[in-house]
Amino acid sequence: MNGLRILRSPSVPLRPRRTAYRVPWRVDRSSAPHYRLVNTGRHELRGVTVSLAGPASLRVHSPASVRPGEAVRATVTGGDLARSALLVVRWFAPDGREYLWQLSF
Repeated sequence: MNGLRILRSPSVPLRPRRTAYRVPWRVDRSSAPHYRLVNTGRHELRGVTVSLAGPASLRVHSPASVRPGEAVRATVTGGDLARSALLVVRWFAPDGREYLWQLSF
């Protein structure tokens, strides 16, 4: 067996595993086109903004921070929202990481 090399896997430092970050929002669609985005998490979310992608209109009452149990209220109007629009929620978690979450209608 001359000429054969024994190959070893490279030593790669393992990264510590993180659990997935659970989206801390619940959407109340019961009064559409008026939606409530409720913070169901355990922490206050900061820098909360809501925007709309697509040909629709958005009116939003979005405080800069949302404590657990509090809600952001948004009114979205337009034709065929399910096919043409997305609601995008942006916030900063307590560790400072920025998150974006998109919702379909």
